[in-house]
Amino acid sequence: MTDPSAPAEDSALARPATGADLPAIADTLADAFTDYPWTRWAVPADGYTERLRALQLYFAERIGLPYGRVWTTADNAAASVWTVPGAEVPAELFTSPELAALYGDRLHAVGRADAVLEAHRPSRPCWFLATVGVRRDRQGEGLGRAVVEPGLRAADAAGAPVFLETATADNVRIYRRLGFEVTAEVALPDGAPTTWCMERTPGST
Repeated sequence: MTDPSAPAEDSALARPATGADLPAIADTLADAFTDYPWTRWAVPADGYTERLRALQLYFAERIGLPYGRVWTTADNAAASVWTVPGAEVPAELFTSPELAALYGDRLHAVGRADAVLEAHRPSRPCWFLATVGVRRDRQGEGLGRAVVEPGLRAADAAGAPVFLETATADNVRIYRRLGFEVTAEVALPDGAPTTWCMERTPGST
């Protein structure tokens, strides 16, 4: 993932995504998360690239677009996927056979890690920044910040906090520059990477 706290050259780069954008967004997010510690742990090595792209497409298409928000750039070189208060995601989307097949033999380990993280997630309504990524050959242009800022502004307008989870200490520093603070540093089972839970109160900078 690139640095979403870096200013974009053009503040109008981001736009709401449509269904037509989703294949390119899945390509972008798979590229951005190729070496991310969480996905390297959670996604089977067998067919890793294909599984990672399919997972990104699944969450953007089945959850982000219908039940949350997805922002992208004009050329789909960056994207962010969110869930939002008041839009209840059907529980079966997280337990579907399709999703289970993509996680393969990592499914139960991922489930155990998620159960530990669940205890550290906010109980009150919040915007959840589920994922943000920029193609590796486009990083450093401020595209990450461009696709994150619309969600931060919308959450601020609603008076709602924003929550995220990240599996690298570098990302913790990046998100702190956007007003997030660590609420938990979580050691996870089965060799999963340490994950930081972070929250941003409305109006934080």
